[in-house]
Amino acid sequence: MRTTRYAAAAVAALAALTLSACGGGDSAESEGGDAGGETVRIGIKFDQPGLGYDEGGSYSGFDVDVAKYVAGELGYTEKQIKFVEAPSANRENLLSNNQVDMIFATYSITDTRKETVDFAGPYFVAGQDLLVPTDSDITGPEDLEGKNLCSVTGSTSAQKIKDQYPGVQLVEQPGYAECVTAMGGGQIDAVTTDDIILAGLAAQEANAGKFKVVGNTFSEENYGVGLPKGSDKCEDINAAITKMIDDGAWEEAITKNTEGADYTYNAELNPPTPAPCA
Repeated sequence: MRTTRYAAAAVAALAALTLSACGGGDSAESEGGDAGGETVRIGIKFDQPGLGYDEGGSYSGFDVDVAKYVAGELGYTEKQIKFVEAPSANRENLLSNNQVDMIFATYSITDTRKETVDFAGPYFVAGQDLLVPTDSDITGPEDLEGKNLCSVTGSTSAQKIKDQYPGVQLVEQPGYAECVTAMGGGQIDAVTTDDIILAGLAAQEANAGKFKVVGNTFSEENYGVGLPKGSDKCEDINAAITKMIDDGAWEEAITKNTEGADYTYNAELNPPTPAPCA
């Protein structure tokens, strides 16, 4: 009888351990978020203030806000979003190699890119513009003759102006933040790239009130949501973008991320209407 009691006790203890282990697994899974811990991997820039910026693991910017809204409409909570750094040169590879599910990273829709990836959107139409000191009398590229213009090394933005206005002196820096610093020190007269990128730089706390976006765009860049080729998410993403525009969240995101930049987006092009999915 003693042996039987010991055996029964051992079985009961083993059952308790098994239940305890199962309970622990359920708890860990629930901490991973809804939908069984499923995540969505979203590519963004980590180094563009006002658009996609990594503040020590906390992400901010207009692209980030649009990404969060769209992900929410697709059924994901913010805890289920995994942001992945998506530098310009790596965006197609990230999508083609299944390293991300979608990309919101000032990603202009072009026919060449459509050969390897799909797009939803656009969710914003940017244009090349100029950032100048607030007291500058520069109103467009025609006023840059004999002046110093800064852009990022390898960028085509400044070269476009140089080709049309040969008297412009080009100054290259590793990043746009360095261009703005140089302009603050009086070494250059203007910085050029997409208007909303310039607005994000000007809206930084350290730059607030010092610079202005001229507001005279001379190109069109349709920022789209990059998707793997053959994705079935385009229509749902377009519906989410349209809803964000209609309920005012799009406008709020623009205002929040450009506050202090003396910036107004091109109202003839924005808010955009997402293009039909291919």
